Amino acid sequence: MDFNLLNTLILAYAGRIVTAGIGLFIGLLLIKKLSSFVIKRLEKSRTEASLNAFLVSLIRIALQIILIVTVASMLGLEITTLIALLTSVAFAVGLALQGSLANFAGGVLILILKPFKVGDYIEAAGHAGTVKEIQLFYTILHTPDNKKIIIPNASLSNNSAVNFTANDTRRVDFKFGVGYGDDIQKVKDVLGKIAAEHELIFKEPAPQIVLGEHGDSAIVFFFRVWCKTEDYWNIYFDLLEKVKLKFDEAGINIPYPQLDVHLPASK
Repeated sequence: MDFNLLNTLILAYAGRIVTAGIGLFIGLLLIKKLSSFVIKRLEKSRTEASLNAFLVSLIRIALQIILIVTVASMLGLEITTLIALLTSVAFAVGLALQGSLANFAGGVLILILKPFKVGDYIEAAGHAGTVKEIQLFYTILHTPDNKKIIIPNASLSNNSAVNFTANDTRRVDFKFGVGYGDDIQKVKDVLGKIAAEHELIFKEPAPQIVLGEHGDSAIVFFFRVWCKTEDYWNIYFDLLEKVKLKFDEAGINIPYPQLDVHLPASK
């Protein structure tokens, strides 16, 4: 073994390795500082939280790639050769990770088209919950019972989704069955009074109370009222209870399925 050659190589590359190590450390520190700065600037500009997280992730990845190329050049590697190698690797990885790229593209579409944003309550891909994060590849929902659901962005961008909080107002729909022998006008008056006295129900658009169905054992009234989106569930549960109590007070019968059995008289 030629120790002189070995010593020469060590002395030649030791400086590059140390310089590259220092450059890597400083680069990672700068990327961290720059990411924090960008986050603060985005928060001050009042851009959407969903877009903030996506942009910061994208900027961080781009800067890390630039840092890798820079550190490699410090070690004496040819940049053109390195770029060609990275391109080949990226192409191979892209073929292997087509699903992930589809998720990435889905995330971009969600942020551009904005079918929903952070804070919206949605139902999509067989799940429902409040949107907490829109990341590069996944969207994270939190359910009302505090479960965390992670959905690939490709599923969200390629399928239908229901956004329950996209608008400021919503309509609450009820169906109440009453007996065929009950007074139709009396039922309408009771429901109308309940709607008029409830402070969270809008006067305009006016509540709708109509006879909607002739059921097997009841006539069914459609009772529809408008409210603020955030008051939806309060009104829904409140009116279910109030209608039952007011119907009982007014002597209005709420029928339930029952079976009448007629036996022939014994001879």
